[in-house]
Amino acid sequence: MGGAVSAGEDNDDLIDNLKEAQYIRTDKVEQAFRAIDRGDYYLDDYRDNAYKDLAWKHGNIHLSAPCIYSEVMEALKLKTGLSFLNLGSGTGYLSTMVGLIIGPFGVNHGVELHKDVVEYAREKLDDFIKNSDSFDKFEFCEPVFVVGNCLEISADSHQYDRIYCGAGVQKDHENYMKVLLKIGGILVMPIEDQLTQITRTGQCSWESKNILAVSFAPLVQQSRADGEKPDSVQLPPVTVRSLQDLSRIYIRRTLRDLANEDSPDKELVQRVPQKRKRRRCRRRRINTYVFVGNQLIPQTVESEDEEQAEEEHKEVEEEEERDIGDIEILKQVNVLRDQIMALPLPESLKAYLLYYREK
Repeated sequence: MGGAVSAGEDNDDLIDNLKEAQYIRTDKVEQAFRAIDRGDYYLDDYRDNAYKDLAWKHGNIHLSAPCIYSEVMEALKLKTGLSFLNLGSGTGYLSTMVGLIIGPFGVNHGVELHKDVVEYAREKLDDFIKNSDSFDKFEFCEPVFVVGNCLEISADSHQYDRIYCGAGVQKDHENYMKVLLKIGGILVMPIEDQLTQITRTGQCSWESKNILAVSFAPLVQQSRADGEKPDSVQLPPVTVRSLQDLSRIYIRRTLRDLANEDSPDKELVQRVPQKRKRRRCRRRRINTYVFVGNQLIPQTVESEDEEQAEEEHKEVEEEEERDIGDIEILKQVNVLRDQIMALPLPESLKAYLLYYREK
């Protein structure tokens, strides 16, 4: 599924195309997509395909097409402090983007059938926290992943404000999914070949809206012998943050706010300018004829319009190179880190405030 937009040269180019096609419609969703490089969730040998609007699968590892994730993120109507459950959480790509929006006082849980995929997701999450330039630009709700079949969630589990299911849901499992949702919450899932948004309006009432025609692999039902008790999935507990963790959150928030006040032109969340679309110029050629001996030979001569078009094309390329240079310089500036390193604190405490990031 996918192919709705043109392939991008890199992550920002892909996001530009998704915006132009109206799959990404809000600033907070755009910022989350730009902060998480889709290519980082691909195996190295397949990274060249990361910025195409196509789904990707290798073994148990799977990513939906960017246009699908865009519609899901918009349909969830995310905001700070919400609880989120990702059923079939896969690589953790979507859960990580959600975590940038719901912030440190949200809840971010994922259930994934395959143990090797959960390990892969945890590796990618750890890499994002330790190495991504985007981590210090947001307040983040770290996803917690568990292994299990999402059709076997314990009956006494808590409910969530937002739920996404990344596999096709059969009609007889629809009510099972709805029960996991709080009143006022939103569930997005593929059902009967339609990506559907379901809002719980009351204890026994829901409103449904079809978003997009899709094709998803169906949910895997756990096979078991007759009379065998199914393995129940225990969702992660919802815990209260420690005073130490709260202190880190508020110190980082205060320093970030101060940095933005002191240098409003150097905001921590830098939006990469959209690349200029190169204007295609139709080349005009003039056919002339010359005598060679006693033969009349046609000869093509370039017109002045073509020379002018080539000059304009060269100027645009030079401007783009200058813009890219400016963008790279902006990305290297981490004001929050500089602020923390300047504090009169023990090095161990600075490392804690930096989440032990090395850069």
